[in-house]
Amino acid sequence: MTNKEAFLEAKSVIPGGVDSPVRAFGNVGSEPFFVEKADGAYIYDVEGNKYLDFVQSWGPLIFGHCDKDIEDLVIKTAKKGLSFGASSPLETKLAKLILDDYPHLDMIRFVSSGTEATMSAIRLARGFSGKDGIIKFEGCYHGHSDSLLVKAGSGATTFGTSSSSGVPADFAKHTYLAIYNDIKSVKNLLDKNSDIGTIIIEPIAGNMGLVPSCPEFLKELREICDEKNIVLILDEVMSGYRSSSVGSFGQYGIKGDIVTFGKVIGGGMNAAAFAGKEEIMNHISPLGGVYQAGTLSGNPVAMAAGIASLSKIKNSPNLYKKLENLATKFTGGLKKIADENKIPLQVCVRGSMFGYFFTDKEVKNYDDALTSDTAKFAKFHTGMIKEGVFLAPSQFETGFICDAMSQEDIDFALSAAKKVMEKL
Repeated sequence: MTNKEAFLEAKSVIPGGVDSPVRAFGNVGSEPFFVEKADGAYIYDVEGNKYLDFVQSWGPLIFGHCDKDIEDLVIKTAKKGLSFGASSPLETKLAKLILDDYPHLDMIRFVSSGTEATMSAIRLARGFSGKDGIIKFEGCYHGHSDSLLVKAGSGATTFGTSSSSGVPADFAKHTYLAIYNDIKSVKNLLDKNSDIGTIIIEPIAGNMGLVPSCPEFLKELREICDEKNIVLILDEVMSGYRSSSVGSFGQYGIKGDIVTFGKVIGGGMNAAAFAGKEEIMNHISPLGGVYQAGTLSGNPVAMAAGIASLSKIKNSPNLYKKLENLATKFTGGLKKIADENKIPLQVCVRGSMFGYFFTDKEVKNYDDALTSDTAKFAKFHTGMIKEGVFLAPSQFETGFICDAMSQEDIDFALSAAKKVMEKL
């Protein structure tokens, strides 16, 4: 079977042929390949083509595909049962591993996806604060739940407008849009609206490309929330255990009242979580009146994968230094190649996460990101695929380094980039 045949067959039974839109490669004007298998830093499509994988399942695979330690514990656990619909000690073990890294968080609740984690965190924050209004930031993606799937209207002080059909206006109107890294936009919203009890932010944004918060901005945001008794949710579904062993807390030292986790804590399986102070978490059922549930929450196989992944992180003291060095080598090499070919390029690294924008403008927020030359990015992406390098098929996504990658892998990717950029 060819990739084209696999895509055509999928489209006959799955909308658009994919179960998540970005997989369709529509943003880069091409068609997707279909994966047959993966190993370490590489994936292989149904035609047998091999690709160096900088997507790593969009972040979870910090140790690469088919890591033996994770795989062994998953298989051992799966042989005892795939799902119980009842609690198991594995949930408690993974909970302790995470909370030990975050002493300002007291309790944690597991769910099955990042969307569930942020959706539940918002509901909990609303229940605790007693206020419906929330602030999110343009360009920050917190999953596809109705309250969070909004974009800016005519300005930062207007109500949010749904960015998807099927989202009732009554849901979107409680979500206010602020500008990332712009504290004045937050203050303006709070001055004009008294119903805001929650602010949610990616402290290291990964869904408009990689755009970190400015330290002073995040510090001021925390101070405002303290002053006005607003619940601050730090969405670390992507950056948690990716930007450092303690996520953004390792860079900024800013404490969220609620923190959402995903990706790495599932080790490649479907696990995510939200954690917070005890006084807030006590409002979630069965202790409090904020309802949240899930049959597959705390799934034993997913918990096992997470335990293996986090345990391995804790036993790898030089892991993040290695990953950041590889990410810096790759982005630095890209920048040098782009400069040699007079192609505007901005690059960024945070731990094992990296981003690059085809623009000459420093990217600090969503509007800056939108100055990128997406047509040039599409050509670059298509060229890299042909050279055997798989990068995220959107200018507005983040790339990931895994422990299975080597200096030689990065050299291979840069050699490919040189060939492609010389043709742009």
